[in-house]
Amino acid sequence: MDEPLPRPAQPGGVVSHRPRRSWGRRLVWLLLVAAIIGAALWYFPRPEPQPKNAGRPAAGAPVPVGVTPAVQGDMPVTLSQLGTVTPLATVTVKTQISGYLVQVAFKEGQMVNKGDFLAQIDPRPYQVALEQAQAQLGKDQALLKNAQLDMQRYNTLVAQNSIAKQTRDTQVSLVAQDEATVKADQAQIGAQKLNLTYCRIVSPVTGRVGLRQVDAGNYVQTSDPNGIVVVTQLQPISVIFTLPEDNLPEVMKRVRAGAVLPVTAYDRTGETELTSGKLDTVDNQIDTTTGTVKLRAIFDNDQLALFPNQFVNVKLLVNTLHDADIVPNSAIQRGAPGTFVYVAKPDHTVAVQKVKLGPSDGQRIAILSGLEPGQSVVIDGADRLRDGAKVTIASPQPAASTAEGPPRPQKEGSGRRRSAP
Repeated sequence: MDEPLPRPAQPGGVVSHRPRRSWGRRLVWLLLVAAIIGAALWYFPRPEPQPKNAGRPAAGAPVPVGVTPAVQGDMPVTLSQLGTVTPLATVTVKTQISGYLVQVAFKEGQMVNKGDFLAQIDPRPYQVALEQAQAQLGKDQALLKNAQLDMQRYNTLVAQNSIAKQTRDTQVSLVAQDEATVKADQAQIGAQKLNLTYCRIVSPVTGRVGLRQVDAGNYVQTSDPNGIVVVTQLQPISVIFTLPEDNLPEVMKRVRAGAVLPVTAYDRTGETELTSGKLDTVDNQIDTTTGTVKLRAIFDNDQLALFPNQFVNVKLLVNTLHDADIVPNSAIQRGAPGTFVYVAKPDHTVAVQKVKLGPSDGQRIAILSGLEPGQSVVIDGADRLRDGAKVTIASPQPAASTAEGPPRPQKEGSGRRRSAP
């Protein structure tokens, strides 16, 4: 019987064996993962399913709402913009003569009036120049007097035919020259007196003094670019602001009628009123880049609430709607029907009523059409309503005209936006 042939040996004398998988190790890993998943499911339980209409009133249940009646009153038509406080006069005080600054009489930041003494330039060189001019005038006046006496003698001699007329004519010219010299001397004296007044530097406007640009002891000249100090007028003061060109016709109509348009300045938040003034002028052209026109308002600024280059919010009162139907801004809704309000009816239901909006003062808004005075409108809970929904009315809210707090600048027609009822 034949014996099985032996398997050939692998190179190098090593016999190849196929490794077996360790099923025990894999089983341990599977059990470990299952344990982790189970612990996680136990620690984070699945939330219980909520009812489909949880948080909403049950079908047919009345919805609690807050209402307020529409009232009649005056609604200001205002335009709100950002403006910059701009002084009516900002003057760099410069010397008009050259010399050493011997005195600085102002304190930085103080208020000064027009003509108040600010600084002094050494007047001695100009006083000497004045005295020299006065001496020259005396000398030339003496020469003129002598020439005039000679001319009188020449006139007598010419009448007697004792001298030629040419000699007399020459003397007449000499007298004219001396008279011109005297006038020049008098002008020079006036110039030196003027220089002496320039040695005393005074404020050209009433305003607030800025930081000192030069100290006493320095040599100052008319060519110094920074001058000695800058004086800025603060009372009155102006605010420059812009309006879109679409608002210009309404403003110009009121201006041409001679109306004084009030302007109120607020701080940067638009909540704190700073001061009030009036519209001063409108620029003569529209900026084609921005489509806006510049306007300037004037403020007395008695309390110095406005500071140069300050950014402020301004409200321009263009007109006032009298006996307008007014509701709170929170009553306005927007949806598929357009702009509307929910009107509470006597049968404790609400109805959608389309309205046309007018101007707003930030808290209240005028209704131009679609609402009657006295009708109650929903101002709280409208997001849960639809046309014909049943409601329960909470305690009546104050009428729109009695809303407290200063109105904040806001665009017209503000309100909530919701899906169609």
